[in-house]
Amino acid sequence: MTRLLSAVAGLTALAFAAAPVAAFPERTVRIVVPFPAGGSNDVIARIVAQRLSEIWKQPVVVENRGGAGGNVGAEAVARADADGYTLLLAAPGPLAINPSLFQRMNFDPLKDFAPVALTASVPIVLAVNPQVRANSVAELIALAKSEPGKLHFGSSGAGSTNHLAGELFKSLAGINIIHVPYRGAAPAMNDLVAGHIPFMFDNMPAIRPQVAGGKIRAIAVAGAARSSLYPELPTMAEAGVAGFEASAWFGLVAPAATPPAVMKVLVDTTTAVLKEPAIVARFAELGAEPGTVFGPAFGTYLKSEADKWSGIVRAAGLTPQ
Repeated sequence: MTRLLSAVAGLTALAFAAAPVAAFPERTVRIVVPFPAGGSNDVIARIVAQRLSEIWKQPVVVENRGGAGGNVGAEAVARADADGYTLLLAAPGPLAINPSLFQRMNFDPLKDFAPVALTASVPIVLAVNPQVRANSVAELIALAKSEPGKLHFGSSGAGSTNHLAGELFKSLAGINIIHVPYRGAAPAMNDLVAGHIPFMFDNMPAIRPQVAGGKIRAIAVAGAARSSLYPELPTMAEAGVAGFEASAWFGLVAPAATPPAVMKVLVDTTTAVLKEPAIVARFAELGAEPGTVFGPAFGTYLKSEADKWSGIVRAAGLTPQ
């Protein structure tokens, strides 16, 4: 009898092992963007969502859920059912920066998410309203020093890459400028165009159309190298702010306990999408480059980014709130 029960148990286990994994996806997939519509994060998410929808032949919708520097949307995904139908496409804030800026977070970016892909990387650009009397970084620094505490810079929210770029600028240039956080990059850009704030750092996809329309003026790029889209613009380091380097990226993650079979579909499909010539060209038009790190390798990248940005937070003299 014991041998019989063991045999039955073994056959049952084999049956479960051989059972086909349910097709994924079989219904609508939701990609949460933890910032308002209109910013670079939102633009990249919608390009990726549209292509995934075409391949999967299922709706892939983008849901904007902002708040707390991206933490609100990120926490919602971390707590969602781990079935692959709720994903997060986020900037570094909630995935790598916020643990250094918030004393308390209700999720752990490195433990509560399963990494899918580094979706895109983009340069950060320093831009001013055309009415500002500064055509270069040196002139902007001189203006700030002549009016200490009077120049304001906007960002998509506390802990965003454009916020920390501004804080790094403040620290390295030795100027007294005031941060104005917004609930997303789009409303901050609206106020820059309207002249309510004199300057801000923002991602290339959001900067380009406004520069092309003459609504703002770009004066430098924040990365380690010049941009091929604006080869005439110096880097911040070339413009005299030694040691300045900041760039942005966007990454796709799922809840941590998502089944391996579903993760494989997510990683494989996203990898294929980001290598398609049409997607590469579309990203290039925006000033973005498709990501090249996927699956567990993206998890390693997230850890390295968390370490890097914690150093920038310290250099800027920021303390957790």
